[in-house]
Amino acid sequence: MTFKHIVRIADTDLDGNKSLMFALTGIKGIGLRAARCIVNELGVDGRAKLGELDDETIEKVKKFIEEEIESLPSWLLNRRKDPYSGQDLHLLSKDVDFARMLDIERLIKMKAYRGVRHARGKKVRGQRTRSTGRKGRTVGVVRRKR
Repeated sequence: MTFKHIVRIADTDLDGNKSLMFALTGIKGIGLRAARCIVNELGVDGRAKLGELDDETIEKVKKFIEEEIESLPSWLLNRRKDPYSGQDLHLLSKDVDFARMLDIERLIKMKAYRGVRHARGKKVRGQRTRSTGRKGRTVGVVRRKR
C-alpha cells in the first residue's frame, strides 16, 4: 500500500496528509459537521490520514459523497426545499456557486429589496453604509492649496 499525497473526490484535490474528517472539508459544500456525519455514516475512522486509507475505503467515501449524500438527514443538507425542484439537495463544488448566482439573479429579476441592493453593489444584510462600503471613490478631506 502506497501513500497518496493527493486524493481526488468530487472534482476536488484533497491533501492526503490531513485526517479524513478535515480533508473532506476541502470540498466546497462540506463543512466539519457534514464531514463528521459522513464518516460516522460510513463507519470509517475519521482520524486516519486520507493518504493512508486503502483504495476500497476511498472509493466508498467517494461514492457516498458523489451519489448518496442526500441520504443524510434533511437538516444537514445545504439546499433544502430548492425553489426550482422542491427537493432537499446537497450541492458540492461548482454547483454551490452556480446556485448562489441563480438565486441572486432571481432576486434582481423580481426586484426584491435584496436584489436591488445586489444590483447596485451596496451592502445587502443591513450593515451601516454611512462611513463604510465606499467603493471606487476616494474618501477623505480635500486640503486647500496655499
